Amino acid sequence: MGDTTTVPDSAGEFTESAASVAGLDEVLWDTISTAVLLRSHPQFDERVLDAYARDGASALPTAELVGVGGLVDAVEPMASLVELARERAGERMPQLQLHVADPAEWEPDGYDLVQCVLGIGAFDDVTAGTRHLVERARPGGRIVIAVWARDSLDPLPGLLAAAAGGSATAGGSAAAESDEEPEEPADEESDAAAEPPHTVVAADTAGSLAHWLTELGLVEVRAEAVQRHVDLTPEVAWLLVQGTGLHGLVDGLDESELDAVRERYLAAIADADVHAVDATTIIAVGRRPD
Repeated sequence: MGDTTTVPDSAGEFTESAASVAGLDEVLWDTISTAVLLRSHPQFDERVLDAYARDGASALPTAELVGVGGLVDAVEPMASLVELARERAGERMPQLQLHVADPAEWEPDGYDLVQCVLGIGAFDDVTAGTRHLVERARPGGRIVIAVWARDSLDPLPGLLAAAAGGSATAGGSAAAESDEEPEEPADEESDAAAEPPHTVVAADTAGSLAHWLTELGLVEVRAEAVQRHVDLTPEVAWLLVQGTGLHGLVDGLDESELDAVRERYLAAIADADVHAVDATTIIAVGRRPD
């Protein structure tokens, strides 16, 4: 197994996030990855690109399925997650190549299978990034994309947004104290803020995801909702913030602000008597034209 680069994580918060991602393996990532592989069908000797591979939840079982005659390029921009994947894999799968790299800039192509499990939302430009993944497949190659379903993880996004409302905004600092009344945000800004940060709004149903991938040039596209739920404990509820796209609602907060948000968020979950959340994903399979 090898790296394309040794770029470290850019901030301490990412190390905590990596541990949180790994903490969700058993309750979330492993079962979702299994559902994806049942539809992507990695075969002996195939070449596979696994984009946004995280700590290897889908890449490792894919490598086992393609065997030593195959290849799995697992591409993940967070170095600490790649290190976790390396620890999970050990030295038993020479066909698994781990790369610290940006999937939007990954140039090798000709793959029999390209798969991305809950990762396309991380692209700065989701459409351009997903098109780039499609172009990594060989003519006739398979592309498998998994995204969060609409309303997945509800009501956590709303409860977290409310809990974070009194703290610094994502990516910024707390507002300076002032006697003036704060301006009301524009309607467009309010609508954008209301969009859950872990979903891809244009592709959060089976129909919309299939249509979108067809517009990107795939053929024989089929998509389906795979239903599941996650039982909530306070630990799991906070891991879902740190280890999924929900962290976008609290990015930029300092430690004391984050502690306060966590306390309010967990209290809101208890007050709402929420014991489980929907973790349904949409999985689409298509083929690049011959």
